[in-house]
Amino acid sequence: MSLVERLALTALHRCDPEAAHGLSIKALKLGLTPSPGPVTSPRLATRIAGLTLPNPVGLAAGFDKNAEALRPLSQAGFGFIEVGAATPRPQPGNPRPRLFRLTEDQAAINRFGFNNEGMTVIGQRLAARPQDAVIGLNLGANKDSSDRAADFAKVLAHCGEHLDFATVNVSSPNTEKLRDLQGKAALSALLNGVIDSRDQLNRRVPVFLKIAPDLDRAGIEDIAEVAVETGIDAVITTNTTLDRDGLNSAHRNEMGGLSGAPLFEKSTRVLAQLSELLDGRVPLVGVGGISNAEQAYAKICAGASAVQFYTAMVYGGLSLAGDIARGLDDLLARDGYANVADAVASKRGDWL
Repeated sequence: MSLVERLALTALHRCDPEAAHGLSIKALKLGLTPSPGPVTSPRLATRIAGLTLPNPVGLAAGFDKNAEALRPLSQAGFGFIEVGAATPRPQPGNPRPRLFRLTEDQAAINRFGFNNEGMTVIGQRLAARPQDAVIGLNLGANKDSSDRAADFAKVLAHCGEHLDFATVNVSSPNTEKLRDLQGKAALSALLNGVIDSRDQLNRRVPVFLKIAPDLDRAGIEDIAEVAVETGIDAVITTNTTLDRDGLNSAHRNEMGGLSGAPLFEKSTRVLAQLSELLDGRVPLVGVGGISNAEQAYAKICAGASAVQFYTAMVYGGLSLAGDIARGLDDLLARDGYANVADAVASKRGDWL
């Protein structure tokens, strides 16, 4: 991290967390952030769900909710980026304050509630996206929708022509009863509806599913079965958690989803279990608690073909994207892997 980035982070941490997040997006749009371009090498080049990535390190959804900073983010070192979540209609989300730093735990709690400008505005920005980047959209449902399952398909129908992939997000803990859609029957019907919507597009957009880390073994088995039956293209493992075990920060009891360092082990164990059940039939994206190359590598060795992070940037800055990708390249070289795909699930048993 450069001195300038370190000073900027220090200043941002003196602001309200949500205000600081808004300032970060403005800095990106003004070109005031690191722009090394995507980091790549023969070892890092990745294929997942038909997509070709320069490296397997992605930006998780939630940072650029409204697709405002597509160009600068695509030049920040990531191999792919995911924006959103987008809902059919704009919605303000939950009342503030709704974002909390847990500095002692290197974590955050949010209860945003899918605040976004809606699919019409987000779709316009995606239409003007950089074409030399891999960009996906997290699909969401309006809080007051009478048919939440239909909302996911509606957003994909509207924005799909401008996407490289779309993620069905039924795992946010901040929209009441949204996680109920992870049940086997409901999830299968929802995904089939989204896939039907995808099939009406002029291009094939891979459909991903993002799941919660708080599923029990039976729930994970159901996810695996539905993933295979519906033919989705990947599973993102995992979203934020409702668990609060072991936290030390003053905000530890705030309602919402916990992300960051405390999520790493829990999310990686769910990843490994799902990897074992799927046995390569559906690729996985590992998310949760990644803040360095070693943790990204651990996710890959547990079964992930690619990884994503977001919260770690609150503490380590945007330059982490390039740092993690370059560090991952070094680790692959150290262990004699010609390509990252060769390392996938190589140490899955360590997490089972």
